[in-house]
Amino acid sequence: MSAWDLPRSLEVGGVEYAIRTDFRDVLYLLDVFADPDYEPDEKAAICLRVLYVDWERIPPERLGEAAEKAVAFIDGGIPADGRKAGPRLVDWEQDGPLIVPAVNRVLGREVRAMEQLHWWTFLGAYLEIGESLFSTVLAVRQKRAKGRRLEKHEQEFCRENNALVTLRPRLTEAEKERRAGLKELFV
Repeated sequence: MSAWDLPRSLEVGGVEYAIRTDFRDVLYLLDVFADPDYEPDEKAAICLRVLYVDWERIPPERLGEAAEKAVAFIDGGIPADGRKAGPRLVDWEQDGPLIVPAVNRVLGREVRAMEQLHWWTFLGAYLEIGESLFSTVLAVRQKRAKGRRLEKHEQEFCRENNALVTLRPRLTEAEKERRAGLKELFV
């Protein structure tokens, strides 16, 4: 994948397979990847079915390669270089109302109104988000994750915007049902 092109297909086993490139499709996949109700093999299967237009044409012995190529596409073609995943700082679903206006500002238009926006274009705009409510929330989360002391103004921001700063835990459906049952007991 070249940084100068917007890929519309991925090569798997020497064959080009068309992919869905709209940012909404990839955001859906990122939500699936974060969902604790899915097992890793289910996540991979969903990824292949959503990203590849004709996923059924991919030979079974090439599905692992297809999944790797899909992840490389989702990563924007930026090599992982063995980086270890750090603490979770962003929840695409929860943070969507903060991310969209910031991306809109970078691109100079309303992305949700666009019929199609390539994932790499969206990701590029996301990576260029400057000073914004989202960047403030992210900076506080990063400091907390690294155990750094928050400045007075950041502490005040946290008190006033706790729902924005605190990432909600991802619960399985079973955990949600258990919590709902406990809540009914005490209401």
